[in-house]
Amino acid sequence: MPEHPTLATAAGARHVFYLRCAAPEGWRASLLVRLEPCEPGVERVELVLERDEPAPPPACALTFTHPSVDIHACWTPGAGFYKGVRMDWSPPFESKATSQAPVVCLHAYSGENRLTFASDEVLAPSRLRAGVREETGEFQCEVALFDAPSPVAQRYAMTLRVDTRLRPYHEALRDVARWWAGQPGNTPLPVPPAGREPMYSTWYSFHQDFTAAQLEAEAARARELGCAAIIVDDGWQTDDANRGYAWCGDWEVSPARIPDMRAHVARVQAIGLRYLLWYSVPFIGIHAKNHARFAGKCLYHIDRLHASVLDPRFPEVREFLINTWETAVREWGLDGLKLDFVDRFDPAQTKIHAAVDGRDIADVMVAVDRLLSEATDRLRALRPDILIEFRQTYVGPRMRRYGNLLRANDCPNDSLRNRVSVLDIRLLCDTTAAHADMLMWHPDDPVESAALQLLNVLFAVPQISVRLDRVPPAHLAMLRHWLGFWREWREVLLDGELRPTHPETHYPVVSASLERRHVVVWHDDAVATITEEPTVLAMVNGTRADRVVFELATPPLEGTLRVYDCLGRIVAEERSIFVAGIHRLAVPPAGLALITP
Repeated sequence: MPEHPTLATAAGARHVFYLRCAAPEGWRASLLVRLEPCEPGVERVELVLERDEPAPPPACALTFTHPSVDIHACWTPGAGFYKGVRMDWSPPFESKATSQAPVVCLHAYSGENRLTFASDEVLAPSRLRAGVREETGEFQCEVALFDAPSPVAQRYAMTLRVDTRLRPYHEALRDVARWWAGQPGNTPLPVPPAGREPMYSTWYSFHQDFTAAQLEAEAARARELGCAAIIVDDGWQTDDANRGYAWCGDWEVSPARIPDMRAHVARVQAIGLRYLLWYSVPFIGIHAKNHARFAGKCLYHIDRLHASVLDPRFPEVREFLINTWETAVREWGLDGLKLDFVDRFDPAQTKIHAAVDGRDIADVMVAVDRLLSEATDRLRALRPDILIEFRQTYVGPRMRRYGNLLRANDCPNDSLRNRVSVLDIRLLCDTTAAHADMLMWHPDDPVESAALQLLNVLFAVPQISVRLDRVPPAHLAMLRHWLGFWREWREVLLDGELRPTHPETHYPVVSASLERRHVVVWHDDAVATITEEPTVLAMVNGTRADRVVFELATPPLEGTLRVYDCLGRIVAEERSIFVAGIHRLAVPPAGLALITP
């Protein structure tokens, strides 16, 4: 934000913090820095804004500087492929309940944390930035608040957590996630066991064109491969298969596709799969019967999607949505819901910031919080083990309160983006299940290449979305092998100590360990350093090369070495001893080397 008068200043152990406001006009501010006695190197800056009479809070920013010493990368929740250093004139990123998360991590090439700062404002919009100022070589860090007009208030409080401890960047981010989870309103939703099992999704395989019989046949094939649930995506509620959302909003089953939804769900469940159903939460399409019913109760219209976005500040809008989902779960026997597009509830799209004309809540994000909180509570009253999926970018700390499956954003056939996305989610989701985007590939793809779609997301729950009746037998054998490996190693992959190296170069080597079981996955021609003393070591060649290279920094590792190709066939087996040092091990493309006692 532009330079504005300083309203408050506070000095901590390493930083001086400034609160700058555009037009305070009666607002009083205080800043207090607290040092964490049990966490040396962690400061907490408490900001309070107050005034005598209610008024919209002023645009303001909490700022501080940090020297750029051995800092070469910047991790933020939505940075994607570019995690390099930014300038102080680079645009900030926005965080709110339904998009991103308010945290920035600056780290060295070694992956060691240099500065991680995070705000506890996880509901309302804020803008964060850390960029180098050319004149000084310092990072200018800020959290900007109230950039857009906001509802009136008399008091506002926010805490900024600043961590400069010299520790792995992923541990600094994990501590932020646990800090958020411990705050009122952010308690994560429990994850049922089914949320940690491979799933089959209909989106890439069928899109909007399917019948109940087709889904049931595919469900049987998915179950045989090891999937535990099916997610039926867009298409069940419309005869139209031309994409778009013009027919969303009535949520009535298309009889041409699924003549009897309850019976269809029951047949899939009898196969052994849970059943999740897709809803585009905020959309009322122009062809929906409910479009006229909610005229004047929408935030805005999206021409290219042929749909409007409902305004959750109306109590009847919230009740309509919650009742729709409740009825579906109760009457159709659903196991879960895929709730899509909640990031389209955008407070920046409305100029009305008061509870007027039937709205009982002034703030859009507060209304979204009410909608999703009540929906979660009422759905869990119906089914305590309900599965609720949200999709990137709405995977932040508040979303963990409403949902228990956080999925990577759509990236069809893009294994690199899928890997980056799921690891970005993993770094902040802690105990919530991280799911990969649905896996798809061309039937003519070499099986070693198709396998990379799965190997790039081993540290998340995989979702399969290819037509299992149309891919070659080798592809099915590959899926059976690698899904079997994933299930056997699930606790290590999902719950182990995760070490994703070099986020600035897309996590080329990722490892995890749990109870002396250690797995390492290569995604690039790199040397992996193994510092654990594992009882069992799994080395996954997530590349098209024919070998992996690792440095053993432990006492000698002795055991039976078995090498598998991507179909699970043993290609080598011998008794081996690996001493400390660098080793080159022949492993087929998309293959596995397993060392056991």
